[in-house]
Amino acid sequence: MTQSHTNPQTLPYHIATLKSVRTGKALPFTREQLSAINKAPIKQPVAVNYLGLVTDEQADRRHHGGHLKAVHQMSPATYDRLNQEFQLKLSIGLLGENLTTVPVSGEDDMTEANVCIGDVYQYGDGDDCVQLRVVQPRRPCYKINDQIGMAASKRNIASWITSQGISGWYFQVVKDGIMDHELPVYLIERPYPFATLEKLWAIANDKKAIDKVIIERWLDIECLESSWKKMLAKKIS
Repeated sequence: MTQSHTNPQTLPYHIATLKSVRTGKALPFTREQLSAINKAPIKQPVAVNYLGLVTDEQADRRHHGGHLKAVHQMSPATYDRLNQEFQLKLSIGLLGENLTTVPVSGEDDMTEANVCIGDVYQYGDGDDCVQLRVVQPRRPCYKINDQIGMAASKRNIASWITSQGISGWYFQVVKDGIMDHELPVYLIERPYPFATLEKLWAIANDKKAIDKVIIERWLDIECLESSWKKMLAKKIS
């Protein structure tokens, strides 16, 4: 029987293949601003350091980039849901993600339902492998609406993504290395198996107070980014 990476019995555990690595340049965008949301697949291997892929740029350094938002990954299923909900034809890579994976045989895709805060994933083998730790979900902003275009829908798409909790996740770099497409992806650490991104978004979107015991488990996660801890602390009943 194939064991699921939502509850692996032994680590490291081979879960996926890295199909696409994307980086972007800060270019003129809407509202007379710059943005690097348009990311193109790399054509050759790219180095990764503590700030992410070295050829990737962020125009708004206040809200994007930094060592706690070094690399962004999002499930391809997000595009399926967006296209169905808003009658669109969006293609993978449009919303600023750096990494796209496909599951190996018998596994589920990496999604918010089975990726946990604190997970460490390894991309590749040997000395050049990259290791990344999940430290926070991505908070969608207005640039997603601008990127898709208001003509696509009269609704606030970024707000809908937030309500669904399907915006992907940010990594902190644990080990520098080299990224390239077609690398194997392994789950190598899972210290907080309860802490799925799906559960974190459910708490964030819950308008009711939450039991202190539940919240304290999340606050004890050392690597969870501080703004999320502040939000959780305010939820205590």
